Amino acid sequence: MCVARILISVLVAFCIAPVQAETISGKVSRVTDGDDITVMVNGEGVKIRLNGIDCPEPKQAFGSTAKSYTTALTYRKIVEVEVTDIDRYGRKVGIVKLPNGKILNHELVKSGLAWWYEQYAPKDKVLSKLHADAQRKKIGLWSDPNAIPPWDFRRGKRPNDSQT
Repeated sequence: MCVARILISVLVAFCIAPVQAETISGKVSRVTDGDDITVMVNGEGVKIRLNGIDCPEPKQAFGSTAKSYTTALTYRKIVEVEVTDIDRYGRKVGIVKLPNGKILNHELVKSGLAWWYEQYAPKDKVLSKLHADAQRKKIGLWSDPNAIPPWDFRRGKRPNDSQT
């Protein structure tokens, strides 16, 4: 009985404990879409979801542009990833530092190819500012007056849907 309690306590603590700070680096071997890449680490592909942003889906306006942009900046290049979380699909979520020192997450938002995903990075003042600047300047997806956030698009919401 006592051993079972200890085991349950350890399992609960493990399940609710925050992700330990981890930095990995490796060569990008695949770009799935604008905010999802695979990095080779010790011969193994590690799926990375970019923290705090959400790029348009592939079938959405600017979706293929976001993927092409991410590909141009990362494919077959060594990147450094500051892992911030693990998502429900088992991907590491992180901030991707490019070879030139710039942050991919920031570059996508600044270029109008991603939304600041405020729900997952509510305190990120840099993403907030880059998002507002791109929107104000009507850069990238912000040039479309009917731009739909990917999280709404995934739920089937379209430009002509009534706003409630």
